[in-house]
Amino acid sequence: MLSKKVKDIMTTDVVTTTSDIDVVNAFEKLMEYKISSLPVLEDGKLIGIITATDVGHNLILDKYELGTSVDEIMITSVVTVSPDDTIETAIKAMKESTSSSGILNQLPVVDGEKLVGIISDGDIIQEIF
Repeated sequence: MLSKKVKDIMTTDVVTTTSDIDVVNAFEKLMEYKISSLPVLEDGKLIGIITATDVGHNLILDKYELGTSVDEIMITSVVTVSPDDTIETAIKAMKESTSSSGILNQLPVVDGEKLVGIISDGDIIQEIF
């Protein structure tokens, strides 16, 4: 089961954003689609990611000025996997890429620099069970 490829269980219809969108609009998109992260693309290439947790927390604390754009707050060192990686590799990447107190719950799937999908902890759990 863990040797199955990421491409076999990933979501290919990924909701994304661009770096010039306002943070509030990006957060609304996260809430509208009920997703926890939003990959940031430029010309089809992954250049960053924002998470609902980070954006929501900072909005509540009023850390953003009116007009703050995604490019000012996005994470640019994005942990990714390849479509040909195994589910086991994805799990290890999710676990090893955070501090001991957390885990990544979604990983963009890239082929070269092009975003081709996203895999979540929910996708993996559904596949295992």
